[in-house]
Amino acid sequence: MKLVEPPSCSPAAPTVFVGRNHRGKWVAREENGFFGGLFVNRIHAFKYALFENGHHPETIVEVSREIELDIFANSQIASTRRAT
Repeated sequence: MKLVEPPSCSPAAPTVFVGRNHRGKWVAREENGFFGGLFVNRIHAFKYALFENGHHPETIVEVSREIELDIFANSQIASTRRAT
């Protein structure tokens, strides 16, 4: 018999927001900006989000407002981490 941990006991998967940017392109972005991408369509954005968050669809949020992929903010987070 194989024991499986209930989902509530597993580490939290990152929340990923999916939506369109001001140009109508699809964006998938982790809530803190640790990863993200631009996509041609909704399906690809969701596939990327699922892959990056460890296949946890419950932590993917489709937003109705515009969402942007802020590369500059991501690079500042990365450089701050390297400095410490």
